Amino acid sequence: MSSPSNLSYTSDHEWILSADADLTIGITNYAQDSLGDVTFVELPRVGQTFAKGDVFGVVESVKAASDLYMPVDGEVVASNDELESTPELVNQDPYGQGWMIKIKPSNTDQLEDLLSAEEYDKTIE
Repeated sequence: MSSPSNLSYTSDHEWILSADADLTIGITNYAQDSLGDVTFVELPRVGQTFAKGDVFGVVESVKAASDLYMPVDGEVVASNDELESTPELVNQDPYGQGWMIKIKPSNTDQLEDLLSAEEYDKTIE
């Protein structure tokens, strides 16, 4: 399975869409598939700031709970509130309606550390 080529990735299985000045972040299809049926998603509030590598939330499933890690330094500008009532969107559409947060990055140089789709796919083979 190949990951969408218009996204960047982390080795922790987050995807990043760079559009305009903001970044949209979610978990990969591989991650949601590994977790199984997602039952709960805990996300940060708008205005919270995080450093690269900080835990910004949690995804819980029938199998396990998994921390979500910030791919770059930034401030949360939007949180997907739909996931509170319909966490299964993470399973159904991980690259679309299952997005988690949008951030305004404070250090765009860190984007260079992210993986391409091809590089990410090699880590999950």
